[in-house]
Amino acid sequence: MWPFKSKYDKLKREDVVDAICSLEKQEDDLEEAISSRAREIEELLAKGRKETNRELKLFYAKKITSMREENQTDVKRAMYLMYNMKLLRKLKSTIDDNEFFIKTGKVSLGNLLADQKGLAQFLNKALNTKVRSEQVLTDADDTWNEIQSGYEENERIYGVNEQDDELLAMFETGEQLDAEMGELGSQNEEKKAEAQSDENLQ
Repeated sequence: MWPFKSKYDKLKREDVVDAICSLEKQEDDLEEAISSRAREIEELLAKGRKETNRELKLFYAKKITSMREENQTDVKRAMYLMYNMKLLRKLKSTIDDNEFFIKTGKVSLGNLLADQKGLAQFLNKALNTKVRSEQVLTDADDTWNEIQSGYEENERIYGVNEQDDELLAMFETGEQLDAEMGELGSQNEEKKAEAQSDENLQ
């Protein structure tokens, strides 16, 4: 037996389950936000295709780009939550195994904690997860500072970037297609009218 008690001795299964449920709720909220933005993006794309005013087209393009970036951020958050839940479910499974073996008398909790190799692997996983999550935050902070520094920052906010050009070009293509379809419809109507007139003369 170890001469000290580990914090895992006091860990309860219901505490882990509550933590998983809390993360699942956050994941559901992120999914709803991503889905809502996706629907709004589709609506803005449709508006952009129909709009004739260039300023409004640019506004739609900027808003779509911004919302896509928000969705990308939320997707990364969801991925982090899913990875977190994956580890917590492993922990819950381990607790369930421990309780099973304790009840059957085959393995004691003391013997489990004496497994230094297994405990070291568990701690390394947790530490690596922490380091990766912290690295994401510091990288994001560096990116933010880089974008916010200097005059180029204004160009990114107010300029027309490659994504905006692509969206504007798509809107223009949609307008041309609508115009062509409208012209074709007018020609068909004229042909019908001429045919009807010919029938009346006969």
